[in-house]
Amino acid sequence: MSHPHPELGSPPPLPEGGLRVTPLGGLGEIGRNMTVFEYGGRLLIVDCGVLFPEEEQPGIDLILPDFSSVRDRLDDIEGIVLTHGHEDHIGGVPFLLREKPDIPLIGSKLTLALIEAKLQEHRIRPYTLEVAEGNRERIGPFDCEFVAVNHSIPDALAVAIRTPAGMVVHTGDFKMDQLPLDNRLTDLHAFARLSEEGIDLLLADSTNAEVPGFVPPERDISNVLRQVFAGARKRIIVASFASHVHRIQQILDAAHEYGRRVAFVGRSMVRNMGIARDLGYLKVPPGLVVDVKTLDDLPDDEVVLVCTGSQGEPMAALSRMANRDHQIRIVDGDTVILASSLIPGNENAVYRVINGLTRWGANVIHKGNAKVHVSGHASAGELLYFYNICRPKNLMPVHGEWRHLRANAELGALTGVPHDRIVIAEDGVAVDLIEGKAKISGKVQAGYVYVDGLSVGDVGEPALKDRRILGDEGIISVFVVIDSSTGKITGGPHVQARGSGIEDSAFGEVIPRITEVLERSAQDGVVEPHQMQQLVRRTLGKWVSDTYRRRPMILPVVVEV
Repeated sequence: MSHPHPELGSPPPLPEGGLRVTPLGGLGEIGRNMTVFEYGGRLLIVDCGVLFPEEEQPGIDLILPDFSSVRDRLDDIEGIVLTHGHEDHIGGVPFLLREKPDIPLIGSKLTLALIEAKLQEHRIRPYTLEVAEGNRERIGPFDCEFVAVNHSIPDALAVAIRTPAGMVVHTGDFKMDQLPLDNRLTDLHAFARLSEEGIDLLLADSTNAEVPGFVPPERDISNVLRQVFAGARKRIIVASFASHVHRIQQILDAAHEYGRRVAFVGRSMVRNMGIARDLGYLKVPPGLVVDVKTLDDLPDDEVVLVCTGSQGEPMAALSRMANRDHQIRIVDGDTVILASSLIPGNENAVYRVINGLTRWGANVIHKGNAKVHVSGHASAGELLYFYNICRPKNLMPVHGEWRHLRANAELGALTGVPHDRIVIAEDGVAVDLIEGKAKISGKVQAGYVYVDGLSVGDVGEPALKDRRILGDEGIISVFVVIDSSTGKITGGPHVQARGSGIEDSAFGEVIPRITEVLERSAQDGVVEPHQMQQLVRRTLGKWVSDTYRRRPMILPVVVEV
């Protein structure tokens, strides 16, 4: 198994007749999926998603792939193929289209409808090409065939990309549910046909590669939901991803069966379910869905609320309910269902929400205590089965953290893929398919790009480090006025602390030291404000460290008059 080396340099020019595959996100993480294919000087992008921030990234709204390696080549991009409509695969599209709005988007009906609604908010009208399973489209030098796969959202597609360098198959996110709710099976017959033609490189979903066996069918959840609905005394509040159409369908079916009305809460949930209903992917009995404003007129035991926040997102509806910061107030006897899995890294946030809801008397049903969710990703048994059908000549695990990529690589090896034909890459690592063999050729920049409000890419790691210090240790500011000619102190030092846990009165002990250091500096002829600020910072920082064993941010201000 080949793998990247931290000292990799930039990849050399792609040899004539070779195909280069460069993931810019989705490897070593769950989210931010984006892969760039290059042949004959032209580029094809598969997916362009976002990653959601964790606790150590305070103030960040979204994390994007790094577009810097393609920014100078936007005219070379033939199109963006979108495998399905989840945020970790389409959420970054508006930010890339800001740079070149006429890049064509290629995807299934539901996927394009979801991204078009999102782009409307950004005032971008995209060029789109709707495709379906079985379609084959020429996109520049890339001959793309689309294959049906099932996932936790309808209309998901894998894509086979043919070039003179060989055929690459990208699975997107997939599983092999044999009893899908929409009766749309992963098309194993098509994969077998591609296998007969010869799959030179397979990029395969790794998310559940560590999980043995097969993913249970979605239909198993329906009975569990019925039991929960049958036992609920008051309102039922369901938290789910705003794009999980299959799960919402099951909620609607259970609500209809038990005589409850359903209201969607949250802009993204209302928008996406409206799109799914209009396109026929969500079957809604007449009169079942009502506006949230009408719920006050209904008895509690006839109400179901469907909202976002299943991952503990601080601004999502469920988190705000748990914090008593939402118009919907949780009361004793309410039932809350978290109908999703835990994305790695979100565990603390989710359990914080569960505890908050439980505090107000809610009965919280989640994956840990009931079977209210099944994964949308193939487990190890399915992947083994899949590899034996596809028989890839080269394998590149994608979509997963390092442990998932490694586990997926081992599964490939078990089915006969030679170890020297399995490439474990990471974001930014270029993999070249030349004369039938895939190998790493270099690395491009592929760091995190942070979205903070309207700012994209302006906040970097130094700013986040400052935010973490402020959050953990607080800030101490020092204000001093000095005579510009003599350097003598004419005002201050004035010290104020915020969030440090140190009372302002305690600084009386250190102010004489600061004064002494500054006076000595003036006597030595050092009166430049920046140098004096550094003296203040060192003096105060040492005192705080010695006295309190803390390291707050220290902000000295020295003003000349």
